[in-house]
Amino acid sequence: MALILDTGPLYAALDRHDADYQRCRGMIEETDELLVIPAPVLVEVDYWIRLRLYAGVMVALLDEIARGAFTVEELRPEDYLRIRDVCDRYADSDIGFVDAAVFAVTERLGEPKLATLDHRHFGLLRPRHVTALRLLPTGRSA
Repeated sequence: MALILDTGPLYAALDRHDADYQRCRGMIEETDELLVIPAPVLVEVDYWIRLRLYAGVMVALLDEIARGAFTVEELRPEDYLRIRDVCDRYADSDIGFVDAAVFAVTERLGEPKLATLDHRHFGLLRPRHVTALRLLPTGRSA
């Protein structure tokens, strides 16, 4: 099994000033599962790092990826069909490309859970492989 990381928890675990830093960092550090980052998430994380932090944080994340701490899951051709379907089906709910891609990867890998802070959007989505995704971390930030 793997822990698939959406943008929110990955970014929060890198920003000590983020309200969700402790619980996201803890979730990532305490899991014994493979940590999977869908490739489009890296683009969003890079954007937020450059906006709020500094480039060295992204360099450190890339070092961690290179040493095997995280696995980057590239999109496959069939993922684009599912992404298109999700974007179309949930167009009124503001589900964008990256969220749809994370969802498609989660389905393809057969994971029943997803690490995300976006419980509103991902709570709406209905996966094909389980009744609903278990969204982590649980609880609310202070």
